[in-house]
Amino acid sequence: MSLAPTSSGAIGKPERATQNRVVALCQNTLGYIYLGNLEDKADNSNIDESLLNTYLRKQAYTPEQINRAIYALRIAANNHSQNLYANNKAVYGLLRYGVDVKTEASAPTDTVQLINWKQPQQNDFYIAEEVTVYGNHEKRPDIVLYVNGIAIALLELKNSRVSIGDGIRQSLVNQKPEFIGDFFSTVQFVFAGNDSEGLQYGTIGTPEKFFLKWKEDEQDNDGYKLDKYLSKICDKQRLIELMHDFVLFDGGVKKLPRVHQYFGIKAAQEHVRRREGGILWHTQGSGKSILMVLLAKWILENNAKARVVVITDRDELDKQIKRVFTDAEEKIEQAKSGRDLMSLLASPSPRLICSLVHKFGKKDVENFEQFIKELESQPTQAVGELFVFVDECHRTQSGRLHRVMKALLPNAVFIGFTGTPLLKKDKSTSLEVFGKYIHTYKFNEAVEDKVVLDLVYEARDIDQKLSSQKKVDEWFAAKTRGLNDFQKFELKKQWGTMQNVLSSRSRMEKVVADIIFDFGVKPRLSSQAGNAILVASSIYEACRYYELFQGTSLKNKCAVITSYNPQTKDITTEDTGANTETDKETIYKIYTELLKDVAAKPGMNKTESYEETAKELFLKQPANMKLLVVVDKLLTGFDAPSCTYLYIDKQMQDHGLFQAICRVNRLDTDDKEFGYIVDYKKLFEKVENAVAVYTSELDYDGFEKDDCDILLKNRLETGRERLDTAIEELALLCEPVKPPKGDLEHIHYFCGNTEVASDLKEREVQRTSLYKAIVTLIRAYANIADEMQEAGYSETQIQDIKALVDHYLKLRELIRHASNEVLDLKAYEADMRHLIDNYIQADVPEVISPFGEMPLIDIIVNSGIAAAINAQPDGIKGNKDAVAETIENNVRSKIIKDHLLDPAYFEKMSKLLDEIIKQRKQGALDYEDYLNNIAELAKKVAQGFAPTTPPALNTQGKRAIYNNLGQDEGIALAVHQVMADYAPDNWKDNRAKEQIVKGKLYEVLGDVEKVEAIFPILKQQHEY
Repeated sequence: MSLAPTSSGAIGKPERATQNRVVALCQNTLGYIYLGNLEDKADNSNIDESLLNTYLRKQAYTPEQINRAIYALRIAANNHSQNLYANNKAVYGLLRYGVDVKTEASAPTDTVQLINWKQPQQNDFYIAEEVTVYGNHEKRPDIVLYVNGIAIALLELKNSRVSIGDGIRQSLVNQKPEFIGDFFSTVQFVFAGNDSEGLQYGTIGTPEKFFLKWKEDEQDNDGYKLDKYLSKICDKQRLIELMHDFVLFDGGVKKLPRVHQYFGIKAAQEHVRRREGGILWHTQGSGKSILMVLLAKWILENNAKARVVVITDRDELDKQIKRVFTDAEEKIEQAKSGRDLMSLLASPSPRLICSLVHKFGKKDVENFEQFIKELESQPTQAVGELFVFVDECHRTQSGRLHRVMKALLPNAVFIGFTGTPLLKKDKSTSLEVFGKYIHTYKFNEAVEDKVVLDLVYEARDIDQKLSSQKKVDEWFAAKTRGLNDFQKFELKKQWGTMQNVLSSRSRMEKVVADIIFDFGVKPRLSSQAGNAILVASSIYEACRYYELFQGTSLKNKCAVITSYNPQTKDITTEDTGANTETDKETIYKIYTELLKDVAAKPGMNKTESYEETAKELFLKQPANMKLLVVVDKLLTGFDAPSCTYLYIDKQMQDHGLFQAICRVNRLDTDDKEFGYIVDYKKLFEKVENAVAVYTSELDYDGFEKDDCDILLKNRLETGRERLDTAIEELALLCEPVKPPKGDLEHIHYFCGNTEVASDLKEREVQRTSLYKAIVTLIRAYANIADEMQEAGYSETQIQDIKALVDHYLKLRELIRHASNEVLDLKAYEADMRHLIDNYIQADVPEVISPFGEMPLIDIIVNSGIAAAINAQPDGIKGNKDAVAETIENNVRSKIIKDHLLDPAYFEKMSKLLDEIIKQRKQGALDYEDYLNNIAELAKKVAQGFAPTTPPALNTQGKRAIYNNLGQDEGIALAVHQVMADYAPDNWKDNRAKEQIVKGKLYEVLGDVEKVEAIFPILKQQHEY
């Protein structure tokens, strides 16, 4: 019996096999019409006018209406005065609402609907593959989906051994204006997929980290996940619904729904149809504001009598709601007062209103029950069918205010939105006001889906740790355990000041010193990519903290944001006759000082202007606003992805605590892997493996306690787990390296045979995996480098791990040099540099080579072969074969890189290199002769031309023409002159201008083949 795999069961099938299956799926299962392989079709466009014309004729539009509608669509899609976002938004408007056309001046305006939204199956759905698009640079998306001839989705496929990320990045590059950005002006969905990872989706402009995965019918494990979710999303009914009801243009960012938002809205729609309220519990950071916008849009569009009122209980949330709706271009009226709110409700417009819940209330009511009865007997005469959205309903639904709302608006449907489960004590009122849960999306689900980050918890007992000189010295030794002697010496220059602070009696000064130290050693803080919030117990303490930070390295990079606004009356009765300031005087003085140079912005006072500027800097320039000191403000509804640490120095509990700690769990750049909670108040003193925040009382609607646990991971336990995992993954990654696992064996495994160009390409996946795994190891090590003993490692293990990290860093450099790769670590690079500088280097830094990052070939040319060898890492320069392969690979990379500049010359260089390598392998050259020969070749490659080249050919362009047109000096100079005299500005990749150039070249060369041969070489020359 044969054990050979069948063709259908082959492991690692090529991308083509996946693509064939996907095309068949779209045709046979989803019912799309196949347009064929369009690789050789010359006029592929995102608007196939023939197909669109056919569809519109079936809808009984006149030829004149059709022509005008297609013309308007084409103009919107190709407006070169706007960017892709603006063009895509304009096209979406025409798709969503139709194209208004007027065929005659006296005729009425008609609307041509390009898509039948009400009857999805009546649209024409098409699929095409290998769609060649000619832009500034030709690109060929794997699969394009069309609705009525309009391209609405692109899919990039990869084989199962290549990451989906490659497909995503491919689409991101294609969207750039220098490639085929114009093609994306009609596109609503950007997909990437493979057979091993499944499918991810985004839209135009979606960064790679925000591409999403769909989740539905998880128990269905038949077939490939790629096929499963393409079938779900690209089902005709679902695709049209997603385009119509779930696309959002939010202040310059186009957004598609996450799966929990889609099903949350779908569930809410059913409740709304029944005029039944309920609660949407979607955890903090999962996009409740977007949920509100999408649901409000749907209600207003599907019910002509409907009106939506969005209620919240804090001024900053009220402003945020207005901003979100405004950014989504939904006109919303903000009630200015209680009377204004009642007036707005009594009028038929506006249909969308936001208000603070307190505007429903009435202060100083002696007999509240009598007051409610009066309201119930004379309810507000609200016009229309009211749907009241109550944000953060766990707060606003309890107490007196909810009864006032119900009395004023007895016929309204109340829908509550919360990021937290409800406490038992809140349940009776929540059931009474809203009803049951409509849909839930819990914290652990959001972490699993990578919608938010997990939280890492650490309790710090400042007084106990830092109460004596001995403790201070021990603390310093522990904090600097991961640093080398040189770095400790540098830090000790500042230690005198910090020592005094830490030894002082003031607990607040110790907290400040502790936070400042974190800003010096914690990766996200010290690299300036992240920032932090400190929660103080009172406005007085917040002001004192702010004042203390002004004497540290955070001066001018720290702000205090509280509910306080200085008024002279605050201190007129405060003078006690003593020579000391009262708390109010201290607050007033500090605020007056920090506001003295602040200019009030339009519509704001000085305090509001100061806070607005501080928040803006915190959000957009974390390096310039590193810390915000707050009391209650910004702990709800303030989303800053850069915020990584939350320092808590205030007694907090329940919802308030959970919302506060969720300020740090927003996704940001790749180096933000967790949100960190530092607790100075022993709020979770008994934390072991996880902390269930107030969910122990949740025994409602069938939820188990475990469903609702908010996992706050112990920092050191998590740190050790991550470090151990990183070490294990690297060991597995390097396991296939052959014994004795030295430098040469690692080079062969990760680079292959460096004289065979295809080897490096084939091993690119291994090298990328190695680089990423080393980054993960370094980060994991850096996070607990100064607390390895506390994490449970013995002294021997600590030294072994430090040596292991050093080993992998050297391996990284070895492979980088051997493959001559400029490593693109994107967001990792600055972080890597910081971590290496702070934690990894075991010895005092010393200059290894005077050449720094100078390319190897430049070192050979400028300083000789010996200097080039000496500039290599120890692991390479001690091994002759490793030296040879490294130099050869660098020379070959230079030849490949510059080949298009002068193909004839660099082809000769390539053959010379092959000959030298062959002689080395056969032992025909001794090592010294080999080094001389390879050095001579490296100089020729670097120079870019032969020494026998005529002196008149004194530029790269002239020499390239000479080498590639038979080494005829006269012809070379004549062609150069044509390019100098006749090549128009910006002629490259402009077809009309390129034809002018080719015509002039033909006049000199008189041969079409010669013109076509030299033309691509001329395009590579910078001087033309």
